[in-house]
Amino acid sequence: MYVYDSYDQQLVDQRVEQFRDQTNRFLAGQLKPDEFLPLRLQNGLYIQRHAPMLRIAVPYGLINTKQLRKIAHITRVYDKGYAHFTTRQNIQLNWPELKDVPDILGELAEVQMHNIQTSGNCIRNTTTDQFAGVVADEVADSRPWCELIRQWSTLHPEFAYLPRKFKIAVNGSPNVDRATIRFHDIGLQLVKNELDEVGFQVFVGGGLGRTPVVGQEIKSFLPKHDLLTYLNAILRVYNLKGRRDNKYKARIKILVKAMGVEAFQAAVENEWQPIIASQDRLTDEEIERVSQHFIDPSYEQLQDETSALAQLRFEHKEFDNWLSHNIEAHKKPGYAAVTVSVKKPGHAPGDITSTQLDSLADIADQFSFGELRVSHQQNAILADVRQQDLFTLWQQLEALGFADPTVDTLLDVICCPGGDYCALANAKSLPIAEAIKRQFDDLDYIYDLGDLDLNISGCMNACGHHHIGHIGILGVDKKGTEFYQVSLGGDSGQNARIGKILGPSFRADEVPSVIQKIIDVYVESREPEEPFIDFVHRVEVATFKERVYAASH
Repeated sequence: MYVYDSYDQQLVDQRVEQFRDQTNRFLAGQLKPDEFLPLRLQNGLYIQRHAPMLRIAVPYGLINTKQLRKIAHITRVYDKGYAHFTTRQNIQLNWPELKDVPDILGELAEVQMHNIQTSGNCIRNTTTDQFAGVVADEVADSRPWCELIRQWSTLHPEFAYLPRKFKIAVNGSPNVDRATIRFHDIGLQLVKNELDEVGFQVFVGGGLGRTPVVGQEIKSFLPKHDLLTYLNAILRVYNLKGRRDNKYKARIKILVKAMGVEAFQAAVENEWQPIIASQDRLTDEEIERVSQHFIDPSYEQLQDETSALAQLRFEHKEFDNWLSHNIEAHKKPGYAAVTVSVKKPGHAPGDITSTQLDSLADIADQFSFGELRVSHQQNAILADVRQQDLFTLWQQLEALGFADPTVDTLLDVICCPGGDYCALANAKSLPIAEAIKRQFDDLDYIYDLGDLDLNISGCMNACGHHHIGHIGILGVDKKGTEFYQVSLGGDSGQNARIGKILGPSFRADEVPSVIQKIIDVYVESREPEEPFIDFVHRVEVATFKERVYAASH
């Protein structure tokens, strides 16, 4: 992973002291709330329902064990003893006191972490596939490109105050999109041309929130040396033409729709040509400099252990289930990538205690070269585990409550904090997630359903990505009462789609039975081996609607 040089460290340290002075002045009444607002936002500090919320940057979801232990320490000293993994591959604290935030930032700086640009109208944390660099099918490792974007965009003076927040994602695998690139302001797919040269397919104008939109291609092949020049051109067009009079219409997706994708593409090309002429392109030396931070760890020469694990699988059904659902094939023989399920019953998806953080750090040191990754699904990844260690690892994760064999199933719920914490939420989301889990407590039944994404958001801001869940649930307010709208058929991958609303919303106590009826329709009428998402698009929403509303209303 990337390691700070002296300039990086000096910048982050100075930023801490700058914000310490700003916070002290605000607490002393020398800065008005509206003056302090942009200052705190660009340091990741929100005001939530009960307390400030602090968002910590985890670039492209990669964190080392020294940093994990520091987060654990911070949650014990300054918070309520837990942290939260987000769908943007960051970490959030939900209970810090404002006066303590500069001290928190100071402690983060000690382990090369910060909160810069985790909020505000700027370029946010660049995200990617949680298995980048370890899967065999990728065109190239996406992490060096994320790091190049991070270095280019951090505190970029031209893009510090954009019309609205801006999100970029990079995906390296040609056959699967685990980075949801078509739902970002800019989505980048690593590709190769007919000369076997690496470049990027570029999508713009994707996003969720009040106006969900699938991003559109504006460049089928962008040479890798022009990555930053082209991003610069896109951002300049958006900065110049994006609306600033209405925050709900300020995202680039609205601009692309208003201009039309062809006109937007032409505007970018016109802006891009003078930048190219300036010769301000990425050099091979610069690409190599950053790539050297992402070389393979010291892998051993191992044999595939699939056959050796067969007896353990036979003897331990729970271990067999875990291997079937929580393990990703690795590019190196004898290794596996492991998804640690951070979806413990009774806790919000993505919530992790300080004790668990410390234990997970110990496990990462023991089994995965001292690194951990955060996924869009609010889980954690141990990317480089020897297959011969999988049984021992499983036993340790089982003791922590992190070995639920449910990844990519109905029980692997993506869920925002909702009305329990967020001041923007219209409804609570966590109790809905728990109620659905109680409804579906038979693992054999869950496995029979196959891959099924269930996403829950407490409001239209869509932090739970409900628009792109195979089943999406949105909390809405009806005259002070919490109701829930259900959508079907969303897809975050290469066949990107926005889910279709089933119909009128439901009371909280109705939601589990509604989901059960939806699943019943699928089980009764699917074709052999037909995935849920394919079934939904084959039969259309009306088939589900008839069953659900005939029994409910």
